Amino acid sequence: QVQLVESGGGLVQAGGSLRLSCAASGRMLSIPSMGWYRQAPGSERELVASLTLGGIANYADSVKGRFTISRDNARNTVYLQMDSLKPEDTAVYYCNVRAFLDYNRDYWGQGTQVTVSS
Repeated sequence: QVQLVESGGGLVQAGGSLRLSCAASGRMLSIPSMGWYRQAPGSERELVASLTLGGIANYADSVKGRFTISRDNARNTVYLQMDSLKPEDTAVYYCNVRAFLDYNRDYWGQGTQVTVSS
């Protein structure tokens, strides 16, 4: 079993910045992929950004140039630096980790609220 602990959400004014972090612990041999999703009220959960163990990053078009995903493999931690935040970035942000033990399995964090005021 893998546990995820998220932190870093909060309330910020438009144009401001926040940094989310998510630390994974538990039984796993590797983490092929780590990422962030978000879900706004009345909307489906959507990918924000993901980063493979090999360093390949993928971003939603709406956050390209504003958000940066990174990971510390020694600490099994993924970060999301969010700059130039907009009110439309308001959502619950969920950490996603694809961990490998005997097969790949996806794990989800509890979610952290990000609110951007105009």
